[in-house]
Amino acid sequence: MKPLILVFLGGGIGSALRYLIGRALNNTIPNFYLGTFLVNLIGCLLIGFIMGLASKNNLLTQNQTLLFTAGFCGGFTTFSSFALEQYSLLKNGDLFNFTLYTTSSIVLGLLAVILGFWLSRTV
Repeated sequence: MKPLILVFLGGGIGSALRYLIGRALNNTIPNFYLGTFLVNLIGCLLIGFIMGLASKNNLLTQNQTLLFTAGFCGGFTTFSSFALEQYSLLKNGDLFNFTLYTTSSIVLGLLAVILGFWLSRTV
């Protein structure tokens, strides 16, 4: 039961923060969901960093890792929203922003995970 509570608490905090960031930033650039984009990159960076710490000399307990990864990062990152926004761009025929948004989210997200692991080595 404790793991479920940890995921629930972390997910709630992550989801609330994702909502606030999306609300603040998603309308700043026309036809580009900047808030969702940044949340995905930050989430990828965080999950790489957290998993790097967890695998490095057991710096995090199993419960802490669960709270931060499945909980917080799971609630914070928004790939379901990302897919819905991709659909919206395609439906509206905005192939340029669809391609830019999709490609940069995936490539930069992967690079952010790698950077997170690299940063965790310096702690």
